[in-house]
This record gives sequence, structure tokens and C-alpha cells, in this order.
Amino acid sequence: MIAAFLKKNHILSHFTPRLGAAVGLIALSSLNYGFDNQGISTSQAMTTYKKQFGEWDPSTQEYTIPTFWTSLLNSLNFIGFAVGLFVGSVVSARYGRRMAMFSMSIWAMVSATVLVTSLRIEQVLVGRILNYGYVGMELATCPPFQAEIIPAPIRGFAVGTYQCSLLLGGIIINSVCRGTSEIPTNAAWRTPLFLFYIVPATVATCIWYIPESPRWLLLQDRWDEALESLRSLRGDEREGYDPRQELALLQRSLSEEQNQGTYSDLFRGSNCKRTLIAMGMNFFIQATGSPFTAAYSTLFVQSLDSLNAFDYSIMSSCINTFCCIVSISITDKIGRRPILLLGSTLQILWLFTMAGIGLHHHPSLVQKQVVIAATALSSASLCFSWDPMNYIITTELPASRLRDKTQRIASIVNILTNFTFSFTTPYLLNAPYADLQSKVGFIFGGLAICSLLFAYFCVPEMKGRSLEEINQMFQDGVPVRSFKDYSAEESLAWAEASGKTLGGTTLGLKLTHIERVPVERS
Repeated sequence: MIAAFLKKNHILSHFTPRLGAAVGLIALSSLNYGFDNQGISTSQAMTTYKKQFGEWDPSTQEYTIPTFWTSLLNSLNFIGFAVGLFVGSVVSARYGRRMAMFSMSIWAMVSATVLVTSLRIEQVLVGRILNYGYVGMELATCPPFQAEIIPAPIRGFAVGTYQCSLLLGGIIINSVCRGTSEIPTNAAWRTPLFLFYIVPATVATCIWYIPESPRWLLLQDRWDEALESLRSLRGDEREGYDPRQELALLQRSLSEEQNQGTYSDLFRGSNCKRTLIAMGMNFFIQATGSPFTAAYSTLFVQSLDSLNAFDYSIMSSCINTFCCIVSISITDKIGRRPILLLGSTLQILWLFTMAGIGLHHHPSLVQKQVVIAATALSSASLCFSWDPMNYIITTELPASRLRDKTQRIASIVNILTNFTFSFTTPYLLNAPYADLQSKVGFIFGGLAICSLLFAYFCVPEMKGRSLEEINQMFQDGVPVRSFKDYSAEESLAWAEASGKTLGGTTLGLKLTHIERVPVERS
């Protein structure tokens, strides 16, 4: 019965044990990102944390962390992110995806030690910068690794597990923070930080038991190893499936792109469109309020004094994770574009609702609760749409040989945008600066309108397409909004009529043999 269910399920039927283990381990790695992303921001609301690292405020008779330090703790960490992104992409391209994941896991345990032993706020800042070096390496490695080993029909679901794992990490650490928040000693905030050791230790131990990316192995001209990796990931038992044929298709794609390896090539020909779309995706994922909801929502809710901030963080994390799971479960059926369009529309609604209530100088308890609900729903809308779709789309877009470089450029945009909003948001929210409070929704809501227009006019629909087919569509100059109507058979027929061959056999025909075509290394 179970075997029959697995064969009929449109997602599980594509998984082999080795593929499931690989996807699961890669997704597990991002759990640590969720620990840092939510753990530090939630800890900042703890009384003992404020007493250890904050200053006494005579007006409120409480310890508080100055806006200056709140801003630095949630923005300067992206210095480490940028360095980690570059190092991770270089290690991943040169030494393989598995070595990159092993290296970043060792680094994560070093940075965790700095955070756990912190006695001064300056050490916390250094620890966050170091830990975000790990996060940058992870972003440069994990989504591309998943995209390269996953069959096209379930690529959206599998790559989306990266974001779901991140959000699950938020649920876990927020729950731990809620449980320790009443402890009257520094154990209240130190205990959650010990979770930072568990995931990297597990990944570093297990990473060598999963196959390397077949695409990366082909780029190193290690054809036999690439074939063995693909067989391990796909299995040989599926009817009508030949791993040699899939590998030959991939080899042809890489061979055609072997002269496209520089950063200037990212902005030439069909690659320019891909690069700009990837940059736009990474801009809008941050510009529509992600830094506000991820880093400052707990402190913001605490300032409203109408709901326990730690209860809110757990509730919001659970809703966000549920929305992400729904999103990645349906994206390979309904597509990427509808999810982006719906998510942006909902964000506009919630952000302007939050901002509108903020126009009241003395909001009632009910109005404060509506603001909290709108904040949570805005975060949920983002987690349903732009958060998972960004990883999926930016890993589908690039040409194979430019995937690492495209990820670097797109992530630089992500970092700069995230840094800008993470640094400025405390000043926008708090007195004696802009003191916008919930009226900050007008800024993020306006940018959400721009994200809706960008998704409608600029983002192509790539559900169910192989990476090689997507590459062919861009090379053929298919208009962005015509991707869903593109016929792969017509392109193959044209290639066959033109005499183009694949590994010694004309495209569209059954392969009789496969030639090894040397592929230039990165």
C-alpha cells in the first residue's frame, strides 16, 4: 500500500532514498540560518539580554538596547554574509558542493562559540558577523546544489524546502526562547544559542554520504563519476529512464556554454535578461519588509504592549512555516508567477492596513491587535510567495556555467538591500528619530506595489521545465510572458532539421551512443 502511494504521489514518486537523503540534509543545513535569524532578534526582547548588553533608561526604569546598537546588530552582520557568499561560491565551484557544505559547517561551530561566550555587546556583533559568513556560504551553495540534483517536475518543491527549513528553525528557537525567557540569569539567552552547534555538526558528519552534483562533476570533466552520481540520485528502475541520456543532454548544454564564463558575460545576450530578473527577485524579497518582520517584529510587538512578544514570535513562525509548505507543495502544479502575484497583492493589503491604523495618535487595544495581526499576515504573505520563490527562480534562471556567478551578483543585491533596510528600520520605527511606528507600512507597501508590477511583467513561468530547456528558451529569445506556451518539441525539431547533434546522435532521436565532449573547467 505504501509503495503504491509513493508511486502515485506526484512529488514522492520522483524521490529515491539517496535523493531524499541529499535533499533532506541540504535543507537541514538552513535550519541553522533560521536559528540565527530568529534567535538573536527574539533574544533582544529578553530582560536578561537587555541587562547584560543594554543601558539603563531612567525614563522607563528599564534596561534597553540603544537604537544605535540594535541597528548595528541587525545590519553589520551582512559584512560577514558578503564575504561568506564569495568564499562559498568559490569553494563550491572549485572543490565541489559537498566540500563547501563541510567547510561552512566547521566555520559555523567556531562562530557559535563566539556568540555563546559573549559578555559585551561588541562580542555579540563580532559573533553575528562571523556566523553570517556561514549563512553566506550556505546561500551560495545549498539552493544551487538542490537545483542541480532534482528532477524538473519537483524542482520547485525541493528547492523550496530550503526556505521551509529556515522557517522551521525559527519555530524551534522561538519556542526555546519562550521557555527560557523567564530565567533570571544569562542562561535565558545563552541556552537557545547552544542550538547553533547541532545542525553544523550533523551536516559536517553526514555530507560525504550523499552524492556530489552531477553538473559540477561534468564541469570538472569527471564523466564516469557524474554518471554514477546521477544513477545514485535517480535510480535505474524507472521505466523509460536512461541516466546516460540525461547526462548527455546536460553535457551538450555545458559544451554550448563553455565560452560564457566571465562576469561581463552575465550582462551579454540572453544572459543579461536572466541576470536582471535574478537581481530584481533579490531586491524585492528584502524591499517589501523582510528585514522588518524578521529582525524587528518581536521588539515592535513588545513596544505595543498588547501581546506577549514571545508568544507572537512562535505564532508568527508557525503561520509562516505553514504558508511556505503550502507554497512549495503547489508551485510545481500552478506555477511560480501566480504565487508571486498573489503574495504581492496580499502584502499590499496588510501593509497599508497596518500603516493606516498607525495614523491614529492613540490607538486602542483592538487597533493595536489589528496592527499585530497585519504584521503577522504580511510576514506570512512574504513566506508564501517571495521567500520560497526567490530561491527557486534564481536557481532555475542562470546558464549552468554561470550559475555560481549569477548567484553571487543576485545575492550582492540581496545583501545591499537587506543591509539598507536592516540599518534604517530602527530609526524609522523609534523616537526620537522618524518615529513612524506602524506607519512604516506605507514605505514597504509602496515597494510591494512595485514588486507586483515586476512579477507580472518580468518574471517568466518555468514550472516543469528542465534547466536545459529553460536555457534553450532564453537562447531562442522566447518573450518572458510566453514561457508557459513554449514547445520543447518545436525547438528540438528545429535543431534536428538544422543538423545539430547530441553526443553523436541527432536531437529528438533515441541515443545510440554518447561521446565525451571535453568541458572547460571553471
